[in-house]
Order: sequence, then C-alpha cells, then structure tokens
Amino acid sequence: MNNIYELLKPIDFAVVGIYLLVLIGIGYWVSFVKARNKDENLFLAGHSLGWGSIGLTMWGTNVGPSMLIASASIGYTTGIVAGNFAWYAFVFILLLAVVFAPRYLDAKVLTLPEFMGKRFGDSTRNILAWYTLATILISWLALTLFAGGILVGQILNLPLWLSVIILVMIAAFFTIAGGLKAIAYTNVFQMLLLIVVSLILTVVGVHKAGGIMAVYENTPGEFWNLLRPMDDPNYPWLAIVLGYPIMGVWFWCTDQSMVQSVLGAKNLKQGQLGANFTGWLKILDVALFIIPGIVCFILFPDLKDPDEAYMTMVTRLFPAGMTGLVMAVLIAALVSTIDSALNSLSTVFTMDIYVKKYKPEATQKQIIAIGRIVTVLGAALAILMTLAIDSIKGLNLFDVFQAVLGFIAPPMSVVFLFGVLWKRTTTKAANFALSFGTVFSMGTGIFYLWVFPNEQYDFWPHFLLLSFIIFVILAVLTWLIVVTDKKSKAEAAKTMSFENLPKPGKTVWALWIVLIIVMISMYIVFNGH
Repeated sequence: MNNIYELLKPIDFAVVGIYLLVLIGIGYWVSFVKARNKDENLFLAGHSLGWGSIGLTMWGTNVGPSMLIASASIGYTTGIVAGNFAWYAFVFILLLAVVFAPRYLDAKVLTLPEFMGKRFGDSTRNILAWYTLATILISWLALTLFAGGILVGQILNLPLWLSVIILVMIAAFFTIAGGLKAIAYTNVFQMLLLIVVSLILTVVGVHKAGGIMAVYENTPGEFWNLLRPMDDPNYPWLAIVLGYPIMGVWFWCTDQSMVQSVLGAKNLKQGQLGANFTGWLKILDVALFIIPGIVCFILFPDLKDPDEAYMTMVTRLFPAGMTGLVMAVLIAALVSTIDSALNSLSTVFTMDIYVKKYKPEATQKQIIAIGRIVTVLGAALAILMTLAIDSIKGLNLFDVFQAVLGFIAPPMSVVFLFGVLWKRTTTKAANFALSFGTVFSMGTGIFYLWVFPNEQYDFWPHFLLLSFIIFVILAVLTWLIVVTDKKSKAEAAKTMSFENLPKPGKTVWALWIVLIIVMISMYIVFNGH
C-alpha cells in the first residue's frame, strides 16, 4: 500500500498553508484590534455557563485530534471494545454531577487544588500543584505531541522526533504571531468541523463498504462485543470493569480541565444538567471515532500500522483539497492543545509555586520572565517524554494513551474519594496518598512500560488491573493512616461540612435515569455476539 504522503496532492498542502495563515490573521485581529484595551477573559466565565455550553465544553475538551487518531487505530485492531472508555464514562460523569459538583460549588472555589487546600490545608494544595504539573506534562503535552508527531510524520513522511520538533515550532510560531488567541477564538468552529468530517467519513466509509449490515458481516464477531472474555489479550472484561473506574474518577471528577466548565455553571442545576448532556454526547464517540477504524479494517485490511487508519480513510475516500482541510484542522487543533497545555504549565508553576512559595514579592517583569523560561523548559521536557513514549513496545496508540493515564490516576482518585466521602480523612493521610502514591504509581508505570516491558515479561497483569491494584493498595494505606491517627477525630471536627448540600431536582434525576436505561440497553445489545 502507498504511504499517506504519496497520496497527497499539492492542493492539499496549499490548503494547509492557507488555513494556518488565515488563523494567524484572525489571531492578529483578535490580539491587536478587537481585544485592545479590553479584558474579556474571566476565569470561570463569571459563573454564567448554562447546561448546553457546559456539556459541549466538557465533551470538546475530551474529544480532540489525539483521541480521534487513537480511536480509529483501536477500532481497526479490536472493534468497539474501546467504546467502553466512552460509554462506561456515564457512571463517573453521574458521580461528578451528584457527589462532587455540589461540594465544589458549595465551597465556592475556582480550582480543584484550591478546594483541596480548603479541605486539607496549604501543604496539600502545594503537593497538588506539583502533581498538576506532572499530569499536564504527561497527559496534555507528551501524549498530544506523540499523537501529533505520528500525524505530521504520516503527512510529511518524517521520523517522529523531527515531526514533534516541527509541531512544537508551529505551536511557538502561533504563540508569537498571536495564533493562540486565533485558535482559541476558532476552536469551537474547528471542533464542529472535525465532528462533521468524522461523521461524513463514517457515512461515506459505511456506504463504500456496502452498508451497515455488510460492515457487521465482514468483521469478526468479537468486534461488536463491549465486554470480552477473561482470556482476551487486549481487554478482558474484568480489567475494564475494575480498572476503568480508577481512570474515570480521576478524569471526570478531579481533573481541572474537565471539571472547569461545571465550576463555571450559573447554578448547581445547570452544572448537573450539563454533565448529563456530556453523558449523552459521549454516545457519539463510537460512531464518530471508532467506526471509521472498523470500516478501514474492511476497506484496507493490509495496513502495516493501525495508527494510520484515520488518515488512510481520509486520503482514500476524500477528494484532494478536502483532505488538506482535514489535515489543517487536525494540525491547528493539536497546536491549540499544545499551546494551552504549555500556558497552563507556565501558569501553575509561576503562580502556585514560584510566586506563592518562593517569591511573593516578584515583579510583573520577573513573573513574565519565569513564565517564558518554564514554557521553553516544558516544551523541551515534553519532547523528551514524547520520545520515551515512542519507545514503548507492544502497544498501539490508543493503548499507550490508556496505559499512561492508568498510572497517573490512582493517587488523585484516592485523595478525592477519601477527601469528599469520609470526613475523618486527615491532612497527613491525604499528603501521603498524593506524595507516596505518585511515586509508587508512576514508578510502577515506568517499570511496566520501560524497565521490564509487558511485551517481554509476562508476569504483569493487564495495565487496567494494575491501575486498580495500585488504587486498592493506596486506599488501604490511606485508611490505615486515618484510623491509627489519634488526632483524626479532632481534625474532622474542623473540616468542611458537606451535610446541608442541595439535592438533585426531579428534572436532573429524570434525565439521568433515562440515560442510565439507554446505556444499560446498549451494553446488552453490544454483548450478544
């Protein structure tokens, strides 16, 4: 099969160039014309968000080019089993709506580290700031660069290291030219365009494959099972049932990027309805992102690299020019994520660590200088981490994403579940779970992925089961610290009270009950093969 680079036409590269130049032009206009003398950016949108914008923002933050490319890859190799990462999520989005959101909004906080600071004190908030830096570097920067490097490498026929450096340079160029504001300004449009393109790709692909029944009949039966037998090498059912919740609690209930729009809700009801809307939108993930990979398996069964599934479909099914538009939107959206992550990294380090802890009297000039240094160092570190991720053997792009996130999640899930659900949890226990937990969990991940890689050593359980085991160990140790601490009852008396929180209304519960029924029905339908 021809590689993707050979299938591209000059018009495709011209469209990419024009699209990126237009974005820079919009960025210049937003930065220097429209926004002059205006301060329009309120951190939480002035608590003005309704359910529609909350749902779309959460879903848009979750679905991006990285997920799109990775989901098509796993669809090509294993079918819809990866749909669990979209459809099983409703349980944890419900947990956010009825357990976490009432507590967050009652505490009137801007960030989740601030919430944990109110719950456990400044020491926990400080540890959480460092933890946040690590998660931004790994989950939002390195993984995005990895997926983006694969994409740019496919388009330009380049090695990953050069593709990643090019992507970082494009991101830096956009920032310098005012392009970050351009991308922020056009991000909703770009996400809608990506969704429309994926929908068209699914429809055109299914039609070319002979229709829905032909797609079903020409794929292995297990491709349509959400839950696989225990001897399945990719995703045994127990690994998903036990392991995904650890990731789900962290990602949907405690990650600042995901929860931020709920914190900006007009009121609790709008936040809870917005979370419900996200749950409905997650149903679309399988049709938009995984089905193109399954269709690619039928149309182009001889792909050497499943990570090329999405771009293979685009270059083979779309005309020249439209392929260029898809490439441009993917690259611009990736640059947006990279820029936003670098900006968040710089902000957290500068404001929560440098200014708050080391130099409270820092001048604006010093703060800006430190911010720039951190951005450059963060970009360099992210490139090195991306190359380390590339050295992981035996996992495709989607599995790499889930494995890495599976080792980030346990400490945060333990701390937030204990902090929110058990009043007796002490600062000592929380700090232990965060500090020791991070070293233990990420250290295990390093051994699993690099030192004694799972591909060569068969003593490892599935990475999702490993995430669950780490969570259980940290939870037991945290519980032991609390029950053996004689001061725990005295400390509990001084902590935040969650006793008089508002209960979800009838509308909220009705919509959640309908969604639960729909999701259970879909699990029944997609497990009878």
